[in-house]
Amino acid sequence: MGFDQISLKGRALRLLSGREHSRAELQRKLQVHETEPGELARALDELEAKGFINEQRVLESVVHRRAGKMGAMRVRQELQAKGLSAEAVARAVAELQGSEVERAREVWRKKFGAPPSDAAERGRQMRFLASRGFGTDAIRRVVSGDED
Repeated sequence: MGFDQISLKGRALRLLSGREHSRAELQRKLQVHETEPGELARALDELEAKGFINEQRVLESVVHRRAGKMGAMRVRQELQAKGLSAEAVARAVAELQGSEVERAREVWRKKFGAPPSDAAERGRQMRFLASRGFGTDAIRRVVSGDED
């Protein structure tokens, strides 16, 4: 094990100390530092075997950080960008969709707090929620004031 191998692991651990990273993210960020083919894969394999890289923790971290501010579509995009398995992403998004209206209502309440006074304001509120990744049904229910 040469100095470069330690250096790659050190770099990976430094990234992991800031927040959870998926294997795909670490691969993408560290591949420029690889000096011989396969050394990065070996370093990541070792970190994964020791539990430093864990897909479930990455998934939970993203959901925890984003669910209060973002809709299920936006969280799905972020999870997919991290290279997580399609099944894990689908499960997390399905759980989020159960609370989509409540979460959208809370984001809307913090930003606006009052029903739209005209069509232009209604459109602005709807676009804001859409930009946060909330679904059209949740947006319609929140902006129109449906409580059910």
